[in-house]
Amino acid sequence: MYKKLKENQELWDLYTRKEEYNLTFRDEYDRFPYYLSSHRNIFEPKVSKFLVENGLKPEYPDGKKFAVCLTHDIDIVRPGRLYPISETIRALRKGNLTHAVKIPFSRISKKQNPFWNFKEIMELEAKYNAKSSFYFLTLDPGEIDCRYMIENIKDELSTISDNGWEVGLHGGHESYNNLEDLKKKKQRLEKILGKEVIGYRNHFLRFKVPDTWELLSKAGFKYDSTFGYADCAGFRNGMCHPFKPFNVNTGKQIDILEIPLTIMDCTLLRDYMRLDFKKAWELTKQLIDTVEQYNGVITILWHNTYMQEENLEYYEKILKYCSEKNAWMTSGEEIHRVWQ
Repeated sequence: MYKKLKENQELWDLYTRKEEYNLTFRDEYDRFPYYLSSHRNIFEPKVSKFLVENGLKPEYPDGKKFAVCLTHDIDIVRPGRLYPISETIRALRKGNLTHAVKIPFSRISKKQNPFWNFKEIMELEAKYNAKSSFYFLTLDPGEIDCRYMIENIKDELSTISDNGWEVGLHGGHESYNNLEDLKKKKQRLEKILGKEVIGYRNHFLRFKVPDTWELLSKAGFKYDSTFGYADCAGFRNGMCHPFKPFNVNTGKQIDILEIPLTIMDCTLLRDYMRLDFKKAWELTKQLIDTVEQYNGVITILWHNTYMQEENLEYYEKILKYCSEKNAWMTSGEEIHRVWQ
């Protein structure tokens, strides 16, 4: 694959993300944003198209034509102090009195807690014969965004894993650039889970090419799924297939599988692209159809905090559409197993 790609300098530079080496500017989270990239046709997987035209023929279980890697970053498991006030006002404005009555109990009752929804997520996915990956933070008090202690949700982790869904690591703010921190957090999650953790995604999609891949490989991870833009959906390096990264500095392949991120909920709907539901769905459908065309893998990130009301309906719409297309909807762990 590398030999063929190297014959096309434009595609090789895109595949390796050459422009992300030796950067002089990054955003506030030390990320390289899409708006600075010279690659503007992000909705077309140019590298994957080239590889398919030159003999790449992925095979998935049961003869499925393409795959959907479903993932959830678990940043929060309980609403913040202001949540009951803001959500009650929002519910009343929408005329949803039943929801408004329940919200005040969201911080004290697991049953009413909208973010304590791992079981509900799994039940929804099982309805469409799908499974997914849950990436959990293992932060210590004092670390940025430490909103729960992983030891306090051990039973939930066991339930997820025992039912065939994946538990992976959601690295902290500094993990993407710190080998010892990666190892420490991985070992902590493995101790609680009682099994090896192979999958990873960094918090806030913080990532450095090629450094983070090298660190993840050294830390013992088998795959990563951070590699996507926070500010735009699409194919960051022109790939809609998992791939082994290539380090331009060393001239060697990195021993980790990248399952690139394609769509994140808050990228489409709230924080970055800010599309309305109609336009967001048009783009989502376009990206799914494109990945199907090239027999690829589309990775979707839907936070547990986005599994309420219209955002939950949107996620189910994705599941329904992909199910109708007979896609293999599964976890990063399973994608890694088959791709290997």
